[in-house]
Amino acid sequence: MKSGFSRILIVIVALVAINVLSAFLFFRVDLTAEKRYTLSDATLNLLGGLDDDIHVNVYLTGDLPPGFKRLENAVRETLDEFQARAGKNVTYRFIDPTAVTSTTDKEALFKRLQERGLLPTNLFDNEGGKRTEKLIFPGALISYKGKEIAVQLLKGNKTASPEEQLNQSYENVEYQLSSGIRQLTQMQGNRRKIGFLGKTNVPPSRFSDLLATVQENYDLFFLDMAKPGPITGLDVLLVLKPDQPFNDDELFKLDQYVVNGGRMLFFIDGQRVDSVSNEGTFAQPMNLRLDDLFFRWGARLNQNVVKDLSCNLIPMNVGNMGDKPNIQKVPWRFYPVINSFGPAGQQTPVTRNLDAIWCRFASTLDTVAAAGIRKTPLLLTSPYTKLLKAPAIISYNEARQQPDPATYKDGVQIIGCLFEGKFQSLYANRILPGDPRANGFKPVGEASRVIICSDGDLIVNDVDYKRQMPYPLGFDRFNRNLFGNKDFAMNAIDYLADPDGVITARNRQITLRPLDKIKLANERTSWQLLNVLGPLALIGLVGAGWQFTRKRRNR
Repeated sequence: MKSGFSRILIVIVALVAINVLSAFLFFRVDLTAEKRYTLSDATLNLLGGLDDDIHVNVYLTGDLPPGFKRLENAVRETLDEFQARAGKNVTYRFIDPTAVTSTTDKEALFKRLQERGLLPTNLFDNEGGKRTEKLIFPGALISYKGKEIAVQLLKGNKTASPEEQLNQSYENVEYQLSSGIRQLTQMQGNRRKIGFLGKTNVPPSRFSDLLATVQENYDLFFLDMAKPGPITGLDVLLVLKPDQPFNDDELFKLDQYVVNGGRMLFFIDGQRVDSVSNEGTFAQPMNLRLDDLFFRWGARLNQNVVKDLSCNLIPMNVGNMGDKPNIQKVPWRFYPVINSFGPAGQQTPVTRNLDAIWCRFASTLDTVAAAGIRKTPLLLTSPYTKLLKAPAIISYNEARQQPDPATYKDGVQIIGCLFEGKFQSLYANRILPGDPRANGFKPVGEASRVIICSDGDLIVNDVDYKRQMPYPLGFDRFNRNLFGNKDFAMNAIDYLADPDGVITARNRQITLRPLDKIKLANERTSWQLLNVLGPLALIGLVGAGWQFTRKRRNR
């Protein structure tokens, strides 16, 4: 009797000691193979630096199909991890907007959520032979110090299957929430600096969506290349669709900026297409005098134009129906749709789980030997491409013709590429001691990163001239599709500015393990019985074993 009491007392003392220690020592163990509950170091640093409360209202909840329920659980689990690391600084609430019973109140709520930046999704789903249709808001509103930002939680490649897109959204939950918190906290200061080099005649309104988004996350500066002295104080320099040649002094500044560790992002054309008519116009070669600099970095921008069977549609008058024109949407092979983002296993956080990219009159990039430079393709065409060397005729009438796939045999081509390493100066062994530029000149410097995309139109938005408002970057006003152009550009900027920052959360990979639906349908009853009766049977066996042991002990 005394020994039994001692054991009970020891257990009680141990439990009390564990509870006391847990108040001072905190640890969590992630036993999943993919470490799905382990936050990135950048997210931990972000949460550790909060000096005020963050509140998150999540609108993805309610009566949802299993796939969306899994995404809801992923959001809840991620926010639980945020709370575990940031304590009382992070609070959250799940709200079902469809639970409002009044039709008038529900419509007002839906309108208010859209005005605050949350995009609805019309959900169609088939589960167990039952088809459902429902309007949901798969997003969240994050609040911090009186500021608020909308975060979309349903992200991914729209051309993937619904299961794959939901899994991509699952993988992106930490990044979407962390990037939203980062944006809110950076509004209070300590923002990185982005430079914009304006060597273009494109109107500012055509860059407005990208630059406005950059200003939400960074401090933006317009760079004056005529100003004497080197380029300093910038984390990333943007060169957007230049159409004017660079002089030698400007090339020297760009060269030394990169050699000294500066990062650059180019969206640049290999040829110029001013306008297109039915009869045709020429794609003229562009000479921006960047060829030697690019070659030293390991890149060659080709003076050609890509035709791709994987392409966007344009409206065209294909004839008359009575006395009215017959407008049909036809494939326009000069508008490639990029849906391949680097060789398998080599995708970077810039392109993981990215939606398709829409290009217009793209050229191609080649990689060449450059000592110490690692090259990672980011944007690739489909295998069915044809390259036209500039000058080349481009005519709308070409869209009327049925293409012969056998002639599209130039294979996969690079449209965007990442270059990383210690860049060597183009001016090495060319700067004499008496040259004024010799002061501070470096032939080889610090490790840096450069991204070159051979399509200047990739970051040019259309404009609604009736309302005098820019369309979102990547929005196709004819087909009403939104491509991933802006996500790609912002991911590229984030990666260049801070490759060890929140962007690393995009590296998370969770393997999709779908159930065998045929076997599930055939064996549903057996598994349901096992789940219901199995635990009861196990408890009964444990109880019987305990009783048998007691009887033997008391004999």
